[in-house]
This record gives sequence, C-alpha cells and structure tokens, in this order.
Amino acid sequence: MILEPKRKIEVIFSPALFEYRQLRENYIIVIIDVLRATTSICTAFEYGVRSMIPVETIQEAKDYKAKGYIVAGERIEQSFEFADLGNGAFEFMQEYLKGKDIVHSTTNGTVAISMATKAQASEILIGAFSNLSALANYIKSKQENVLFFCSGWKNTFCIEDSVFAGALIEELMQTNSFINHNDAAHSCIELWKASQNNLLKYMERASHFQRLRKYKMDEVFDYTFTLNTCNVVPKLYNDRLKDALKEEKE
Repeated sequence: MILEPKRKIEVIFSPALFEYRQLRENYIIVIIDVLRATTSICTAFEYGVRSMIPVETIQEAKDYKAKGYIVAGERIEQSFEFADLGNGAFEFMQEYLKGKDIVHSTTNGTVAISMATKAQASEILIGAFSNLSALANYIKSKQENVLFFCSGWKNTFCIEDSVFAGALIEELMQTNSFINHNDAAHSCIELWKASQNNLLKYMERASHFQRLRKYKMDEVFDYTFTLNTCNVVPKLYNDRLKDALKEEKE
C-alpha cells in the first residue's frame, strides 16, 4: 500500500516576511485579515455581493470610482473621502449591494492579496472566523499544500490573524492529511488553544482590537469573533474575488 504524502501547512506572520518565502510547490494561499478586511469580504458574499475587486492603492480605487464602480475601504481606520463604504462587516449587509461588484482597498488585507498574486499560487482564498468551516471543507477537497498569509498590521505580527490560522489548522489536521511545516504554524495552534474558550475576551489583548475600539469601531467585535456565520469561500479569479462555492456549482 502506497501512502499519499501529507500536505504541508505553513504560516507567514506578516507581509514583510512573505517576500522571503519562495513557493516552489503547489500551494493554496489563504489571506487572513480578521480585523477587518477578510471578515468584511466574507460578509459581503454571504449577503449577495457578486464580486469584489481588491486593489492595493487609493489611486486604483479612485480610477474604478470614475468608471462608476461602488468603492469600499479605508486607510488607518478612516474611509477615504470618495468611498461609498468603509471596511466594517455590517456595512456589507445592505440590500442594495446584492448582485453588485465592489472595489475594495484597505490598509493591510488588499495589500496582502496583491502580494499573493505575484506568487503563482494554485488558488488564493479569503479566510476569517466567519467562514472557518466552509473554508476548511473547501481546502480539504483539494490536493495542494496550504500557506496561511497573515496580513498583520503595517507589516507587524497580529494576534487575531494568527489565532484564526491556528483554528483553521486544527480543523485541517483532523483529517490526518496535513503536516505542520514550520514553527509559525505550531505557534498558531498554541494561540488557538489558549483563546478558543473565550475568544472575544482573549482578543482584548490585541493591539488592533484596542486601536479599533479607540476609534469607536468595536460594534462588530462580537460578530467578527463568532464562528461560521458565512457559508462562503471567496476566491480570486483573475482580478476579482468571487464565491468559489457558487462558481463551482455553475
């Protein structure tokens, strides 16, 4: 009996480290920016948005705005003046957004997406606590190794992104088809074990959690750290994100 080789799981803690990881094998990259971009993206698809176009710069977003697109996003907790929406999950629950294409540009998350597109990944997916199980099941159905790319905060480590990576790794490891391939992945599992019984309380030590609270942007914290509110798997198709669960049915 020939055993199938186990699929590797790796974690990159910030964009500053990503450029040093040269992917020479087939990898799925999962972008993580729990506070707030990836939670908002998952929410948008759960509430019927057709696609989201992630862009790295404000100028790109402005160019799309001139073409008539709806624009969402922020820089350092502030929406730019021409944006129609910010980057809070509740903003994407509006009825008028169903079936729409939204341009999205944020401080950390869309920058990480842009970097990932240069890595020739097999797939680029979006992850948050809100789509934990849907994402885990989708990844299990594939054959590639998995790299969790934490967006962090301005190139530094973030607790919330790493804890989510640990939660997702734990789900994947239940199949016995995966193996942790770096110390970062092991560290994420330990963070998840330490936080899972009271996730919201644990997150109070996160600097970005406190930063958003200072700016009165804490209304979505309960929602952000609730598991499995969205049955979606946002995936990058060329220049835009779509829900892979819908795309693969069609």
